[in-house]
Amino acid sequence: MSRSGYTCVRHLFCWLNVLLWITGCGILGVGIWLRIAYEGYASLLPQYALLSADSLAIAVGTITFILAFLACCGSWFQSRCMLVTYFSLVIFMFIAEFLVGSLAFAFRISLGHTFRQELQNGLWNHYNMTAKGPDSLVTIWDNLQSEFKCCGVDNYQDWFMINAWPNRTWVPDSCCLPWKAGENCGKSGDANDFYMTGCYHQIHMWFVQRLHVVGIVGLLVAFIQLFGLISSMLLFCTVRHKRTSRTYKSYQTHT
Repeated sequence: MSRSGYTCVRHLFCWLNVLLWITGCGILGVGIWLRIAYEGYASLLPQYALLSADSLAIAVGTITFILAFLACCGSWFQSRCMLVTYFSLVIFMFIAEFLVGSLAFAFRISLGHTFRQELQNGLWNHYNMTAKGPDSLVTIWDNLQSEFKCCGVDNYQDWFMINAWPNRTWVPDSCCLPWKAGENCGKSGDANDFYMTGCYHQIHMWFVQRLHVVGIVGLLVAFIQLFGLISSMLLFCTVRHKRTSRTYKSYQTHT
């Protein structure tokens, strides 16, 4: 590779990873904000709290930050060790993303069934009317049902005779239609007063409507990873060649 070509690839590689570093910081910030602002939402799926959006955002932001740091430092200081570490980590991430994506697609039905079961389990066994506060399960379900205009997991009957009110066919007041809303409206027992659609269906539709965003982000990430792999290997080989050339020239001068 010529000197101008090497410089061009090096500068483009650096600027791309600076952008990646800024993106990593942004994702990390979003993860911290989600952890603070929506801390209690992980209690909807207590057994999968580590797979919550805030935990994933923090993990992805941290890994992206480290990768961009290795890439920029490796290119700037012409460190073969940092470049090969960056190359190895990107290969590992690419393989992990492919495996996770393939498994999620292959087991999408069972994953959806597990998600529904966990929501129902939390509703039946962990919902506690005496627990108040912004992070309580009561507040979280109220916010979820009010925002998505839904009731229960599959329908309003999921709330009937739960552990919080055994032998009662009640629902939370947040299940009531806006024109029927009022204190203790969930105890009326009239199904015409409640939202008919379950929250699982509404959340699923919310994700489906945003799949194009996920696809665009996935393509951008794949492009950055592919360019990073090619560029890091070119820089690695060029640095090696330059060092070998310098050693050879130095040897020729002394002889």
